[in-house]
Amino acid sequence: MAMNVVTVFGGSGFVGRHVVKRLAQTGVRVRVAVRRPEKALFLRPMGDVGQVELVQANIRDDASVAAAVEGADAVINLVGILYESGHQKFAETHAKGAARVATASAVARVQRFVHISAIGADEKSRSVYARTKADGEAQVRAAFPNATVIRPSLLFGPDDDFFNRFASIARLIWVMPLVGTGKTRFQPAHVGDVAAAIVAAVQDPENIARTFELGGPNVYTYRQLMELVLNACARKRILVPVPPQILKIWAWFLQMLPSPLLTVDQVNMLLGDNLVAHDVAGFSDLGITPVSAEVILPTYLWRFRPAGQFTAPGTHSGHQGEA
Repeated sequence: MAMNVVTVFGGSGFVGRHVVKRLAQTGVRVRVAVRRPEKALFLRPMGDVGQVELVQANIRDDASVAAAVEGADAVINLVGILYESGHQKFAETHAKGAARVATASAVARVQRFVHISAIGADEKSRSVYARTKADGEAQVRAAFPNATVIRPSLLFGPDDDFFNRFASIARLIWVMPLVGTGKTRFQPAHVGDVAAAIVAAVQDPENIARTFELGGPNVYTYRQLMELVLNACARKRILVPVPPQILKIWAWFLQMLPSPLLTVDQVNMLLGDNLVAHDVAGFSDLGITPVSAEVILPTYLWRFRPAGQFTAPGTHSGHQGEA
């Protein structure tokens, strides 16, 4: 079945803007469902005139969700949060909101539904984020049995939350804290590759009712990721292992900020490996060869270098070592 209209919830976010652009390139009409359409106007030039439509929808509201999926051939749910704030709660967003979108899509007889979860989604996790992601997957499957579930790993790209955050910290202080021993393992994926995978998943009917885990080509320890960040922004800093309980105390205070640098729940997430499972489909099954972090990070973290783009490659500022 040819697709004419694809509704994307959360299309103005970090992953969403890449998905919208790639969908528009396929020629379909893209309906972007966001809470504040006036803040998503930058998406319109990603397609031809009238191809990218912005509609108001809140995943906590049945009527607006139903209106957003009406007449759509496919629906992609990208909505997710990294920390709780105001009405934005993990359970409401990752579980109840996802279920509402899936239910409305089933009622509207949408042909394909793609739900974005996360590697590490587990109902037994110590992290509320991960537990609600698992709950969301279960509720989506119950409402829309043929849903495709995609679990990306830690993401990197020009506007990412993780690598930019630590590059910013490295610019301000001489010490970089490591969670525990810094040996937790990660498999970061490029946001452009993940967006391409999402579009490939929604296009091919063979992908219905499947689960994909998307991780990059290389596995890094937390310490190695910090070293990548420091190398990309040409700075030397002391890497100091910090016991998780101490880091949680710091995070408890930091999460009081409007836009926290770190939360207790994020510390819990950083304590467990974030790797693609061996028995789950991934990038290769969608025809995509992912790019590695060390290739891409220098292309946008250069702005954190002492002299920006004028810092010579291979030079470092400050002190480096480990405690």
